[in-house]
Amino acid sequence: MPRKIIPYNPKLKELARNLRNNSTPGEIRLWQELKAKQFLGYDFHRQKPLLNYVVDFYCAELNLVIEIDGRYHEEITDKDLKRTEELEQQQLTILRFTEQEVQTDMFNVLRTLEIYADGFNNKIND
Repeated sequence: MPRKIIPYNPKLKELARNLRNNSTPGEIRLWQELKAKQFLGYDFHRQKPLLNYVVDFYCAELNLVIEIDGRYHEEITDKDLKRTEELEQQQLTILRFTEQEVQTDMFNVLRTLEIYADGFNNKIND
């Protein structure tokens, strides 16, 4: 299945770089598990511009966006819902974890990602 190219606003590249350089402890911790194809061989990118947003983590092979909530706020806002809707229109799945979950329960965060990957692969192989 060919990879779908998702456009992005080039003006976000500098913001993405700044976010990578100022990651939260949770983002750093999850990146240690995802970088260099360590997680089941999938290629993840962090602070990736997609459309008019910068997502925390992105895997094109899985059509997956991972967001870690807690950098700016604890609750989901209308802006988050609009962003989720626009990303889902690109056939992306958004998985959300809190900063606390990533910091204190990495086992279950990774288990959730494994379950998603298994389901995704089963769906495309049917």
